[in-house]
Amino acid sequence: MEDLLLRPNRAPDRYDPRYDPVVDPGPGRNRDYAPTYWIDTAGDAPQDDGPVTSDIDVDVAIIGSGYTGLSCAIHLAKEHGIKATVLEANRVAWGCSTRNGGQAQISAGRLKRSQWIERWGVDVAKKLHAEIAEGFDLFRDLINSGEFDCEAEDGGHLFIAHRATIMPKLEAESRLLNETFGYGTRILSREEVHRDHLRDEEAAGAMWEPDGIGVHAAKLAFGYLGMARRLGAKVHSGSPVTGWQTRNGIHYLTTPGGTVRARAVAIATAGYTAPGMHDLTRHRLMPILSNSIVTRPLTEAERQACNFKSKLVLTDTRTLRHYYRQLPDGRVQIGSRSAITGADAENPKHLNALIEGLWRKFPALRGIDIDYSWWGWVDVSHDMMPRIFQPDPARTIYYALGYGGNGVMYSAQAGRRMAQLVAGKGQGLDLPIFTSPLPSHGMLTPFRRLGQRAMYRWYYLKDEML
Repeated sequence: MEDLLLRPNRAPDRYDPRYDPVVDPGPGRNRDYAPTYWIDTAGDAPQDDGPVTSDIDVDVAIIGSGYTGLSCAIHLAKEHGIKATVLEANRVAWGCSTRNGGQAQISAGRLKRSQWIERWGVDVAKKLHAEIAEGFDLFRDLINSGEFDCEAEDGGHLFIAHRATIMPKLEAESRLLNETFGYGTRILSREEVHRDHLRDEEAAGAMWEPDGIGVHAAKLAFGYLGMARRLGAKVHSGSPVTGWQTRNGIHYLTTPGGTVRARAVAIATAGYTAPGMHDLTRHRLMPILSNSIVTRPLTEAERQACNFKSKLVLTDTRTLRHYYRQLPDGRVQIGSRSAITGADAENPKHLNALIEGLWRKFPALRGIDIDYSWWGWVDVSHDMMPRIFQPDPARTIYYALGYGGNGVMYSAQAGRRMAQLVAGKGQGLDLPIFTSPLPSHGMLTPFRRLGQRAMYRWYYLKDEML
């Protein structure tokens, strides 16, 4: 009798809001999307290639069908003539790529330019800035290619000081960007923010960066999906990798429908990387929950009270930052950090804390209906910077991971860089994010969340009281 689990048109399994990549063996199989605004308003996803249904041989298998995995497939085809096979456990772009805030900023990882200099020196920091800027140009070219519409709104980014005491640090960072990196930022006063952009009542001022684009997160992912398949890539949903052996240089990836034999494997699973996927990724990430809400559309009176004059992407200067903006249909989206564990993700206190954050910024929205609420896992590396790397020269395994919540833009470039490595064209990629592995916490991994709880308390004191 035919196994119903292998039918390509099988209805998706129910979304699991308590899924936790630290303790669960894997993200499941063929699960439905999280109930995000993006999925609800994206329309039908482009067709994929359905689950793997037999043993197959491929040149390159990419694990993960989010922005990074699809970009890798796109650039393997466009720049190296390699038609990859993408394996997705659930539905296409099921994880980070349909749960983020839709904000593209000129950053990757969690560190500021001044911290780059402290870690690597000025020369390396300048080269890293050039790499990130090149990535933004690539991202802009992709969304302006005419192949898909992701409701892109290009106008810059406001980094908003949530307290007056933050302004001197923000001013120093702006001077550094302008004078050392030649990047034209500008400091705005509280009055300028309120007059020209929005009336965020917490804002003590802001730093404007010229590069910042708001996008519809799911339409971007589905656009990449269509582009990858038009270039000849295969994208198999409902095909989790449940086993992995390597023999004589060939990787045997077990899926429920068959074994995929690959000459090379590229890992692009972000915050949804299964603990036992491979020894090269084990203990390399600290998955962090981030939650997000979207209001009903604002009335004209509410828009005027909040003085929404621009649709720039916005973040505040908290360590546990808020990311927010007005959406093209007049709603407001805001997100921030959430629960420590998946088991606690549904606790109403996390939703209430985010709503309170919205009200502090925009008192006129107190009591407004919240139409969407969701959360997802962010792939934070232990040193707050991403890696695009081949961790073992003797094994044709590569990964692009660790964006720390800043992957909407840079994932396009990371996928392209990983494609270069896979194709053997990685010469000249000499920055630390290309030449060193993700650091590991090793035996300390079981205790990470104890430290996370303590750090969250410290961050709250630092952000709100000290």
